[in-house]
Amino acid sequence: MTTTSRALGASAALFLALALAACAPSDGGGAEESAPSASASADANADGGDCAGVEVVVELAEGLDLADSPAGVTCVEADAPIAASDAVAEAGLTTEGTEEYGDQVICRVNGVPAEDFALTADDGSDYFETCASMPAAFAYWSLWTKPVDGEWGYAQEGLSTLQVQPGESLALLFTVNDEPAAPSE
Repeated sequence: MTTTSRALGASAALFLALALAACAPSDGGGAEESAPSASASADANADGGDCAGVEVVVELAEGLDLADSPAGVTCVEADAPIAASDAVAEAGLTTEGTEEYGDQVICRVNGVPAEDFALTADDGSDYFETCASMPAAFAYWSLWTKPVDGEWGYAQEGLSTLQVQPGESLALLFTVNDEPAAPSE
């Protein structure tokens, strides 16, 4: 797959995510962090074996020098469908939305990228994510799902409305300059 077709695919997926987010119910906007629901029936378990619940994967572009990287895989125990936002919170992760789009757009996961962290574009320029509006098209978080024995695909809903089933996987992928194009787990 060429860089151009990957960029077009990523742009199309980003547009789809925005269109779906516009249809989702809003809580009034504003940047918010996700928090576990009091009714969540999941317990985080990082045993590394087969996950009977929901596997939560966080993957970052190669070359990011981060002291506190959120990258990793956590099994969240669940015996019934669970909200993706609850699975992420049960995995010990926090997400931050944007001022303009609230939690419909993921801007940071566990503080990554920090506002003072320089993200370098293909043209060599530095970009600093402020979470005011849409993240840069070359450096952004995306949400992915993988059914049991299936392939990774862009989530068709946002973190706040997506439900995941036991046995499925959920990934938060931070892409910089089109890499990685999809989760590797």
